[in-house]
Amino acid sequence: MRYMTAGESHGPQLTTIIDGIPAGLRISEDSINADLARRQSGYGRGGRQKIERDHVRIVSGVRFGRTIGSPITLVVENRDWQNWTDRMAAFGDAPSDLKREVTPRPGHADLVGALKTDSDDCRNILERASARETAARVAAAGIAREFLADLGVSIFSYVLSIGSATFDDPDPFVRAHEFAPADIELSETRCPDPAATEAMKAEIDRARKQGESLGGTFRLVAKGLVPGLGGYATADERLTGRIGAALFSVPAIKGVEFGLGFEAARRMGSQVHDPIQLVRGRGFTRASNNAGGLEGGMSTGLPLVVTCAMKPIPTLMNPLQTVNLDTLEPESAWRERSDVCAVPAAAVVGEAELAFALADAYLEKFGHDNMADIRASIDAYQRRLRTVSR
Repeated sequence: MRYMTAGESHGPQLTTIIDGIPAGLRISEDSINADLARRQSGYGRGGRQKIERDHVRIVSGVRFGRTIGSPITLVVENRDWQNWTDRMAAFGDAPSDLKREVTPRPGHADLVGALKTDSDDCRNILERASARETAARVAAAGIAREFLADLGVSIFSYVLSIGSATFDDPDPFVRAHEFAPADIELSETRCPDPAATEAMKAEIDRARKQGESLGGTFRLVAKGLVPGLGGYATADERLTGRIGAALFSVPAIKGVEFGLGFEAARRMGSQVHDPIQLVRGRGFTRASNNAGGLEGGMSTGLPLVVTCAMKPIPTLMNPLQTVNLDTLEPESAWRERSDVCAVPAAAVVGEAELAFALADAYLEKFGHDNMADIRASIDAYQRRLRTVSR
């Protein structure tokens, strides 16, 4: 399963083509749109979210609500395009009053992208490097999530910290999957703890007053996985690496931890590794889940728990120093309309990338032509595992 997105932040639309989807999978536009709405939500979002009301159109690969085995094309229109038709026109001459972006923002792709492409206008870079592109990813992952849900797999996320405000998650690798979805989604910061939610909002308010931005951490959890997804024999088979690469493809993500993560480096082995147990008739399990549902590059069957760190947004209302690309003189970086904090939204994007990595692992192990054969293959695999544990 693979996808490719196209489109600029202020262009007419974002487009995604997804390939490798088996035939016979029921698709719901409402579910995809619900995820798009979650990506736009969260305390600390900026003015762009008041303009856009993301809605997906499926224009190929689905007939009468089910996939037909061909590539699926999704379109999400940009409502802000109507304000940018002259500045982002595909053809014709540039407007005489066009203002080029020549003061690149520290922490963004502006400068290095301009150097790479020999551009004299950072607009050519930032339009594609913008976080707006993640709307297309979330839409595409709606297909992967439908596939996983059909197989009994669910994915959710919640925010652990914003700035210095932190949710002290009790025993996260065992009980994280017990959080009620409503407790997360009704929180303005997508944190299941009300006190931590208010502390996070206060952090965002302080940053807004100071012209600053904030990053934070969020946790991803996948439940219902079969053991043995991924592989151990070659580097590219390892699910750990594949999930890590998918999450690091989101530009703002600067750190990824599985299970205990860096904490494992500070403990003795007996305090890290999960003792193996056997439940007769059901299979092997672990006494704990410090590994976060992964061992040797493969899923263990326990909840998969991944923690991600997001950097603060590069656009600052009190901008840092940069260099003007025309004059080569010091100058303040330019300001684009932006969020103060987008950690809750980034968690939804993280869900999307995790969904694609897991869906691809299922297709790799159990086939990819149609849903009936995939379900039959999984049933046979699970029967064999139960037989081993008798």
